[in-house]
Amino acid sequence: MRSFKGKTYWLVGASEGLGAALAQKLSAAGAHVIVSARSEEKLQAVVATLGETARAVAMDVADMDSVQTAAARVGEIDGVVFLAGVYWPMKATQWDVEKANAMADVNFTGMMRVMGVAVPPMVARNQGHIVITGSLSGFRGLPGAIGYAASKAGTMSLAESMYADLKDTGVTVQLANPGFIRTRLTDKNDFSMPFIMEPDAAADEMIAHMRTDRFKKSFPRMFSLVFRASQFMPDWMYYRLFA
Repeated sequence: MRSFKGKTYWLVGASEGLGAALAQKLSAAGAHVIVSARSEEKLQAVVATLGETARAVAMDVADMDSVQTAAARVGEIDGVVFLAGVYWPMKATQWDVEKANAMADVNFTGMMRVMGVAVPPMVARNQGHIVITGSLSGFRGLPGAIGYAASKAGTMSLAESMYADLKDTGVTVQLANPGFIRTRLTDKNDFSMPFIMEPDAAADEMIAHMRTDRFKKSFPRMFSLVFRASQFMPDWMYYRLFA
């Protein structure tokens, strides 16, 4: 079982919701936590609830200069957890270019920027822990999910490629795929959200996964089985059930 005591973890996208809840769990487990997001004010509010070694480093994952500046301030880390994301429900018949591009640029390309500064030093030291947050929505295309589902599918695919390349090294890669979590993002939905979780419960699932040596975890378990099974459905069946 992995211990976090005395380790330094950089949580990207931790000003509220799942990220803030996970910061609490890691800090309670003895980790030195660095939280990043765009809002300095929200980050400072999170840090105030953590241990004395916690730090806030404001950063915009959509801006490479901001990411590089933040990485320099963060310094050497033992682990990085990417949780940043933006979301708007959107159908192809109601395409909003600005919002669709923002979902791609934060959720997927933002992760590429952060991994670009975090992974090479870990590879050079042959030591590190990388945790990427995907989504059950990334298993297969969903209606009303232009931008979000595609960005999460890319995120999950990248995590799989990183795991393939690093699984026999000292750098551990893990992927967590949550379902609905009650946050300001899911508040935008006007449809039923089965098995919706509170951020604290989702953080429990995340840190439990991070303690293991397993690569992938999708949760809640029963809900995740629906999405995993959908990958084996023929198109006619899938679109009849999910559309």
